[in-house]
Amino acid sequence: MEPQEDLFSGEAEMEMIASKTASDPECLSRQPLAARMRPRSLSEVVGQSHILSPGKLLPRLVESNAFGSLLFYGPPGCGKTSMAEAIANETESRFVRVNAVMSNVAELRQILAAARRIEAKDTVLFIDEIHRFNKSQQDLLLPDVEAGNIRLIGATTHNPGFYVNAPLLSRSHLFRLEPHSVDTIAGVLALALEDEERGLGARSHAASPETLQGLAKLCDGDLRRGLNALEVVALGLEEGAEITHESIAVFASERQIRYDADEDEHYDTISAFIKSMRGGDPDAALYWLAKMLAGGEDPRFIGRRLVIFASEDVGLADPHALPLAAATQQACEFVGLPECSINLAHCVAYMATAPKSNSSYAALGKAKQAIAEGPVQDVPLWLRDSGGKASKRLGNSEDYQYSHSNSENVSGQEYMVEPLSFYDAKRVGEETEIAKRLERWKALKAARKAEESKED
Repeated sequence: MEPQEDLFSGEAEMEMIASKTASDPECLSRQPLAARMRPRSLSEVVGQSHILSPGKLLPRLVESNAFGSLLFYGPPGCGKTSMAEAIANETESRFVRVNAVMSNVAELRQILAAARRIEAKDTVLFIDEIHRFNKSQQDLLLPDVEAGNIRLIGATTHNPGFYVNAPLLSRSHLFRLEPHSVDTIAGVLALALEDEERGLGARSHAASPETLQGLAKLCDGDLRRGLNALEVVALGLEEGAEITHESIAVFASERQIRYDADEDEHYDTISAFIKSMRGGDPDAALYWLAKMLAGGEDPRFIGRRLVIFASEDVGLADPHALPLAAATQQACEFVGLPECSINLAHCVAYMATAPKSNSSYAALGKAKQAIAEGPVQDVPLWLRDSGGKASKRLGNSEDYQYSHSNSENVSGQEYMVEPLSFYDAKRVGEETEIAKRLERWKALKAARKAEESKED
């Protein structure tokens, strides 16, 4: 029984500390501005109208205290933690916060054991960065989530479909949060300057709406970043001094855009980049290129994608695209940053404005499908290799018709036992000439076959 009593006393102590922090002005003053300005109820949460507007599912679940487990998916600073704390406050639940980066199985077992013994108050277990938990740690939560001993609220910046176990995902309501708008961030910054209890109101700083809008634009939808920047700027000025555009210039010069390696932002941006080139929009393609470079993307990766794009999307409409892409990839290897960004811009503008054809790519897909779904054809006897005496005795290549011995270098011979059609030339760019050429060859083959049938 002693370990359980110690566990209870430890949990009670944690709750007491949390309560003291929330009510003690001295403790509150030591917190960063972003923490002090956290909403205390869902009605104070800004933005996210697509899930928080009256009549939406989440407010109804919280109002009736009927929610189970929730997953909040969105970029940093969009309000995932704030919403979790607000929900716990409104439902008067016991709130236990865990960061998946620092937590472990032993801590989870302790929290879950305590939750099973506490009946007076529902336990909301908030797991920040839940995508950092491995499969075993996520599986550990399942029995208590299923039994209702805890109400799990998980927050993640990563796609839950890839990083959260399917059983846990199926037991949770998933809500996607969006980056905050510039107006939303600017409004909260203005409120923080006026709020004397939790904000910077006691310092009497003023800032024009234009200045706050300018700061908000630099935050990439991250409200926490905006509040942190405002606090740093304000503390660097004398009390009562006005916050101007010059005041935020340092923050602007050191700004880091939101970008990750091999995760959602990486894949979403490269997807937008490729689709912009495919859609013939050089401005958008160059914008996404600039974002990737500013975010620290490997230029060699971008170069590889351009080589693929040259054949997949430009193809035979402009045969010069592939050599240019290969040269750009080589430049990324040979020249490196920052200069190779010029080579990338050259290639990207070319690809975006080039005529497009995916005919060769589509034809390969059809050929692969024919191989996968139908009988695999043998090589016709007249096309087989005739090297060696044994091959000649078998008649290999005996009836082969040498193309160059015929007018226009077209023999009219078939090159499959059962001819199949895969390639459909598009009448775009230089492929227009290919389409005309194939039509001419088709007519020549038909004429020669007609002559052969007459002779027979």
